[in-house]
Amino acid sequence: MQPAPIPFDDDYRLKVVKQLNILEKPEERFDRVTRLAKRMFDVDIALLSIVEQDKQWFKSNVGLNARETGRGESFCGHAILGDEPFIIPDASIDVRFSDNPLVIGEPNIRFYAGVPLKIDNGVKIGTLCIIDNKPRHLSDQQVQDLIDLAKLAESELVANLNSTIDELTQISNRRGYNALASKVIQKCRFAAEPCTIALFDLDSFKRINDTFGHSVGDDALRQFAKLLKSNFRDSDVIARVGGDEFVVVMSGTTGNDSKFPITRFKERVDTFNEKHSAVYSLGYCVGVVCCTPLDTVDHEELIELASKAMYLNKSTTY
Repeated sequence: MQPAPIPFDDDYRLKVVKQLNILEKPEERFDRVTRLAKRMFDVDIALLSIVEQDKQWFKSNVGLNARETGRGESFCGHAILGDEPFIIPDASIDVRFSDNPLVIGEPNIRFYAGVPLKIDNGVKIGTLCIIDNKPRHLSDQQVQDLIDLAKLAESELVANLNSTIDELTQISNRRGYNALASKVIQKCRFAAEPCTIALFDLDSFKRINDTFGHSVGDDALRQFAKLLKSNFRDSDVIARVGGDEFVVVMSGTTGNDSKFPITRFKERVDTFNEKHSAVYSLGYCVGVVCCTPLDTVDHEELIELASKAMYLNKSTTY
């Protein structure tokens, strides 16, 4: 088996994937595309895959009894290396894939055709692909039809990228954070004021999803966002910047100033856990970083510093 090489710009590609803010759960707008692909090409499987650092997961999945596979054995990891459709007529005789676990075992892939999904100036975040357990060839018209379906999926992904509001929690998403936090930092520098950022990471969010289902996980995210909004000022930037990561940017606030709202937030979360009749409890870790008007860091660097502070807190807590 020949794992796909890692693109030189993979760090930036992964950052764009994160900015999409699409959870690992089905959405009808993407399922429509994969259902149509399966019917049009009469194949066993149609997928919309998102290639992450160590795995590919399926935003939409028709015909395959799996939610993800490792990136190393993925066909889509190869497909995102190019701009054209990546087509394997018979994987069992292709030296790159003949001993691949997905070929010699379930789902016994023989035919694969994947079109890279390109957004944000050509960044390839995954594929729309069709798979069959029999060798096949596509006509030129069929290849064009698959490209056209991929364009439909791309348009839905771009809509996610262009939005500044997180659909689930109704607070700013990563794109909204980028725009608002940049303005807040500029304003603080102009006014010679400090600025503090707090990055929150929900504890055991994957366990909540796996144990109780995505609808309960969604409720946990919404409740956490509500607690943030009720605790911090209207002038603070509050955003969901990852699957279970939230950020608050407090203008005109030093590190010491931020201790009061951070402590008050902990008390509100504790009260929620005591009084709320949910099957889960909210827990989190937080990293706090302050920048002065003389610091030259931008909003992206600030969130990286807060992330390091947060993981340092995790390592000392657990």
